[in-house]
Amino acid sequence: MSEFLLSVAAALLIASGCLFFLAGTVGLLRLPDFFCRLHATTKCDAVGGVLILLGVALVAGADGQTVRIVALIALIAISSPTAGHALARAGWHAGHRPWTRESGEKEKSHEPE
Repeated sequence: MSEFLLSVAAALLIASGCLFFLAGTVGLLRLPDFFCRLHATTKCDAVGGVLILLGVALVAGADGQTVRIVALIALIAISSPTAGHALARAGWHAGHRPWTRESGEKEKSHEPE
């Protein structure tokens, strides 16, 4: 019975991780500017990756593989926010500015600034 519950929990974690990856991909395609897209992808990829790895760790059991999986989770938890911040900072210094409602309306109406 406990093995069945572990399998169900692992399947739920993996499925929810896949949904986070899907949400990040939709955000990448649909959001209006660099910073919104970056936010969607870094947050969703980090959470999705951690959830999938937790599900895999449940399936792997308590052996050497689980230690490696936990190390990967720690790596993702540290590197994803750091990489997102570095990309956002580089985008800001390159001249990208956040989308605002006013700037979006000007682009749609094709008015000169």
